[in-house]
Amino acid sequence: MRRSLGTLCASTLAVALLVGCAATPSHEATGQAFDDATITGKVKADFIEDPLTKGRDISVTTKLGVVYLSGSVDSREQRAEAVRVAKAVPGVRRVDNQLQVQPKSESQ
Repeated sequence: MRRSLGTLCASTLAVALLVGCAATPSHEATGQAFDDATITGKVKADFIEDPLTKGRDISVTTKLGVVYLSGSVDSREQRAEAVRVAKAVPGVRRVDNQLQVQPKSESQ
C-alpha cells in the first residue's frame, strides 16, 4: 500500500510538471521561446553581415518560428534582401514583412 501511494504521488507530480511546461495558445513552451530568441539573434546577426541590410532600421521579433520585420529601408531591393536573409535562417517558418521603403533624400 505504501509503495503504491508513493508511485501515485510521483506520477501525479510528473504529470503536473509536464502540464506546467506545456505550451498554451497564449504562451510558448520554454523550448519554443528559446528557439525564437535564437532565431531573432541569428537574423539580426545576418543583417549586420549582409551589405544591403547592414545599418538599416530593421526591427526583428520572432514568435513560434514566424519572423516579423518592421522599420524602414531605402529601397525595394533592401526590403527583398531582408526577407531573403531572414528566410535563410534555420527554424524560420515564415516571414511577415512590414518593412516600409523610405528612400533617403539627397541632402542626407
